[in-house]
Amino acid sequence: MIQLFTSYDPWLIVSLVLALAFVLAFEFINGFHDTANAVATVIYTRAMPPYLAVIASGIFNFLGVLLGGVGVAYAIVHLLPVELLIDVDTGRGLAMVFSLLAAAIAWNLGTWYFGIPASSSHTLIGSILGVGLANAVITDIALAEGVNWQKAIDIALSLIASPLAGFLVAGLILIALRWWKPHSSMHRTPEFRMGEVGKKHPPFWNRLVLVLSAMGVSFVHGSNDGQKGIGLIMLVLIGIVPAQFVLNLNSTTYDISRTRDAAVHLGEFYQRNAQTLSDYLALGKPNGSDLPARFRCDPQQTEITIAALRRGLEGVSNYEDMQEQARVDMRRYLLCLDDTARRVSKLAYLPAAEKQDLARLRKDLTSTTEYAPFWVVIAVALALGIGTMIGWKRVVLTVGEKIGKQGMTYAQGMSAQVTAAAAIGMANVFSLPVSTTHVLSSGVAGTMVANRSGLQGQTVTNILLAWVLTLPISMALSAGLYWAAWRIFIA
Repeated sequence: MIQLFTSYDPWLIVSLVLALAFVLAFEFINGFHDTANAVATVIYTRAMPPYLAVIASGIFNFLGVLLGGVGVAYAIVHLLPVELLIDVDTGRGLAMVFSLLAAAIAWNLGTWYFGIPASSSHTLIGSILGVGLANAVITDIALAEGVNWQKAIDIALSLIASPLAGFLVAGLILIALRWWKPHSSMHRTPEFRMGEVGKKHPPFWNRLVLVLSAMGVSFVHGSNDGQKGIGLIMLVLIGIVPAQFVLNLNSTTYDISRTRDAAVHLGEFYQRNAQTLSDYLALGKPNGSDLPARFRCDPQQTEITIAALRRGLEGVSNYEDMQEQARVDMRRYLLCLDDTARRVSKLAYLPAAEKQDLARLRKDLTSTTEYAPFWVVIAVALALGIGTMIGWKRVVLTVGEKIGKQGMTYAQGMSAQVTAAAAIGMANVFSLPVSTTHVLSSGVAGTMVANRSGLQGQTVTNILLAWVLTLPISMALSAGLYWAAWRIFIA
């Protein structure tokens, strides 16, 4: 990290510091914007004192980021088309990062100010899509190629399915609890329990479940949302100082050999399936022995890209020994081979067993490009964890009292939190970004319906409006900012 401040021009260092500050500001805002949802039920039900709850939540968010890996991080990164990822120069990288972050921060602050549980995930994804589409328009690329639509569809499905699942599952859990123990104190609100028996806190077992599930939501929130910050920082670093971060310079000789072997096996895989893939990949056809001057990802250049990658890695045991441009080229080869392999894996006529082999090869192929330095993980974890401890009151009040026509019972809080922790944890397993806000608030709504408490129309309308408007508004904001930055600084 220190060598960054001694190897580059001052203006580049200033740009880098500002860009990193923007990302960490986004994560800080995400902390008090989204994580309020993680502690809303445990605070409202008085299972934990507010400040103890937010401090504990901040710690578990920190641990979630630290232990969560980078699967979700690169799911976010790969929303952008591979051509944009391989050809980002410093100017475009700065314009891209500042545009999408400024748009995301503006919308997050606005919805937080009005206490609306809007989704930081939705906001970030909309901002990334806006930049991708604006870049396509500016550079005369077809809109169909301006964004990785397959990845966008996968993420959209997870964002839509998760709150629906949260609504249904939380409601079913509450119904089961009412059937199991219909007269239990867990079906009382904190106000009713205080007036009835003079006790401030929930019954012991209810309190334990509320606390554990709140910390579980905080942990999985950190491991899901924190990775989005990690992905953004990697976009910043690769866009502004590519030579240092396009490849993991801490890769061992074994890691590099694994990448080289993956390229060899990928070539063998395509030859093994030449009968079905020959036309798609132009296997064995004379299409030149060298890559074109303007490199782009073309499935029909797969064979020569594999050959170029193998030549580039021949005799290499340490990425730091490679020339800076050679590292940039190597990342281009790896990303393009991975992109082509992804497309091949979607072909209906490829046998299922071969698709499984291809998935393993892709993982090996990208092992030294999909990474995050430890200092990046720590920085994001700290920003998210500290942000959790600030500004939580507005959203807690909305979740606890303004979704339903009656206050939340202990059973409702447990049902919503357990559902949210499980849903986000499952999303992490499959490297899919989801919204903590949407899952938890829809879970609370599901318990209100199941409890026949009714819903407050105005609050639900505001939440739904934020859900519907977040994507188009964040897309429009980031696209407009990117267009303005392009006209002023690049064109």
